[in-house]
Amino acid sequence: MGELLLAVDIGNTDTVFGFYELSRPELGRRAEDGLLEHLRLATRVDRTSDEIYLLLRQFVDVCGLSLSEQMVGVIISSSAPSATQAMIDLSRRWLGVEPLVLGRGLDLGLRVLYDNPNEVGPDRLADAVGAHDLYQGATIIVDLGTATTFDVITADGDYLGGAICPGVIVSLDALVSRAAALRKVELVAPRSVIGKTTVESIQAGVLYGVRGQVAQIVADTEEIIGAATVIGTGGLAELLAPFIPAITEVEPWLTLHGLRLTWERNRHLATRISEGG
Repeated sequence: MGELLLAVDIGNTDTVFGFYELSRPELGRRAEDGLLEHLRLATRVDRTSDEIYLLLRQFVDVCGLSLSEQMVGVIISSSAPSATQAMIDLSRRWLGVEPLVLGRGLDLGLRVLYDNPNEVGPDRLADAVGAHDLYQGATIIVDLGTATTFDVITADGDYLGGAICPGVIVSLDALVSRAAALRKVELVAPRSVIGKTTVESIQAGVLYGVRGQVAQIVADTEEIIGAATVIGTGGLAELLAPFIPAITEVEPWLTLHGLRLTWERNRHLATRISEGG
């Protein structure tokens, strides 16, 4: 086993850990290349670094990986600042590695043309890095998670910005919580856009609603930048993308791929502290 990199995407709902082997010759051709294992945990801001380490240790023991001898780097993307410090502490104390935190002066290989680049979510930047590497040309990323976000990258590698909408689960929860007669339903395709039951009506509203939302925002964006590859990612991408014709590619590991590329681009900043635990 060669050198390992731990890429951590801390989202508002889930935290995803990706373990990459950096020495694989095929690394970089696809988002999942070099991704040995991944672990998804619920994001909890009350978890300490020690608790997270114990969970990781149990996981890697089952997978046959080493958290100390092989780990050469950690990179963190976080949409939940209150959970970031625990990961930084874990990396320093238990892995013996000074982590790189995306957004803190790292070279992304992209020009960020947001009015205030510091306002762009780190996960959105990681997605942009990964998408530009994989597809080169103009891309629109549709991240279907807690929020539904749209990110636009030109063929020249300029991050232009995008749109942020309430996510499907957030919208569904808000609907159910505000209407006493409604209840949570499974996110599956209804028989028709015209629901014949309350459950089907909710399913039709949610699924056809996000389908139309994505189609319209993509169409309006392409009027500005021209034809683009539309990439679906995020926790709900594999579930929803087949129902959204505007999405032409699905990349579940896009964020982790972008984190890996960013770490390699900034590898000179990575330092070992000790041998860790």
